[in-house]
Amino acid sequence: MTEELSRTSALADRHRALGSGLEDWNGMGTAWTYDSDPNDEHDAVREAAGMFDMSPLKKMFLRGPDAAAVLDHATTRDMNRIAPGQSAYLSVLTGDGGMADDAIVSNNGGGEWMIVHGSGDSMALIESSAKGRNVALEFTDELHDISVQGPKALDILNANCSLDLPPVKYFHHAPAKLFGHACRISRTGYSGERGYEVFADASVVVDIWDNLAGAGVMPCSFTGLDKVRIEAGLLFYGYDMTTDNTPWEVGLGFTVSRGKGDFRGKAALMAAEGKEKIRNVGLVINHHGMVKGGEVLSNGIVAVGIVNSPCYSHRMKKSLALGHVEAAVAEGMVLQLAGGDIDTTARVVGLPMYDPRKLRTHAD
Repeated sequence: MTEELSRTSALADRHRALGSGLEDWNGMGTAWTYDSDPNDEHDAVREAAGMFDMSPLKKMFLRGPDAAAVLDHATTRDMNRIAPGQSAYLSVLTGDGGMADDAIVSNNGGGEWMIVHGSGDSMALIESSAKGRNVALEFTDELHDISVQGPKALDILNANCSLDLPPVKYFHHAPAKLFGHACRISRTGYSGERGYEVFADASVVVDIWDNLAGAGVMPCSFTGLDKVRIEAGLLFYGYDMTTDNTPWEVGLGFTVSRGKGDFRGKAALMAAEGKEKIRNVGLVINHHGMVKGGEVLSNGIVAVGIVNSPCYSHRMKKSLALGHVEAAVAEGMVLQLAGGDIDTTARVVGLPMYDPRKLRTHAD
């Protein structure tokens, strides 16, 4: 680490023991790599079960009569359509309609909401929306987040859980006890597989992690996470979307509740629809390994795009990436790709590249 971090995961010692240098993401030491092979981690998530410490995500609770109204103003989703026990993926916008962040909001019932976000400006924008309203905001790092993903995740968790997990639907959540510890289990994730996030206090999260490892769940690094999320077409704020992009441009138009009242950036967002300058796409690159990112895409004459998030999928035996291309670039087009010592081609493909019908995440 080159700088002092402001946030610490209770699982830091577990990450160090697995070979992590605890690199910075979002102000917290994060397991970007372990001594294990990221390809083995990739296999665990696709074939069995892997777990990621997602505690660097920021967690904020909103409580009080105006909690839903604050979230309605600060985000693109209609909170009236999110019942207790449900969650929703959403966009947080600047006043100009650009992507300030993406996040997941959960209705915990009893007037309590939780929003979980990455490295964007959600917290500051929610605080701004809360001014003058009857709402209490609480940011907490005591609440940790272990994401357990893969086809065996359900059976492993359910065997050790007080809650009957099979009936829990996609993007639903409930309080439970896991290995005897109080937690909240949410059927969400960032992998393209059926999976669950376990939100638990710092005082118990290490024991939960150890018990999961003992039950056969493989600890996975963010390098392994990148592989599965790129295959699944899942975006990473700061790489695949920034304040320069509208939700329309990065495939997040589905997060916009058109019929609800005013929210930050709404007028600019609606005026921008149909005027997209770029769109988010998948790329299959004619290359033997992972490119670096930042390579320029061209039609052979002029630049028409850029590579944002690359990986090499040993399972698909392809060099893959998420990228931005001009709106006129059609799926199936083959573009020139150049950057550093790489000069090759890339084919534009639809997303997701893995499980395009999303049968695995949405399975009953």
